[in-house]
Amino acid sequence: MGWIFLLLAGGAEIFWAVSLNYINGPLGRLAVTGCVLGLGLSILFMWLAIKTIPLSVAYAIWTGIGIVGVYAFGIFVMKDALKFTDGLFVFCILIGIIGLKLSNNY
Repeated sequence: MGWIFLLLAGGAEIFWAVSLNYINGPLGRLAVTGCVLGLGLSILFMWLAIKTIPLSVAYAIWTGIGIVGVYAFGIFVMKDALKFTDGLFVFCILIGIIGLKLSNNY
């Protein structure tokens, strides 16, 4: 169950970070609400995850999910420029997340 909570925490991490992008636009108040809600859920699910997954592993994966998710959002939704080196290093983070999951049996 800890891994499910960790994935939910990562998803909420992506949600609040993406919400930041919309705070100064027409969706400002809704974006602030989304940001606060996402932060709260992210921390709640992370707290639940670290009951069964060591903090060091959970935190690395949690932040990694946020990095990869927000990067993908920027590329596919916001049409940010795709640079080879940026993509390569974010891919390395993704490989690290997968490696941490595969090398741990929590």
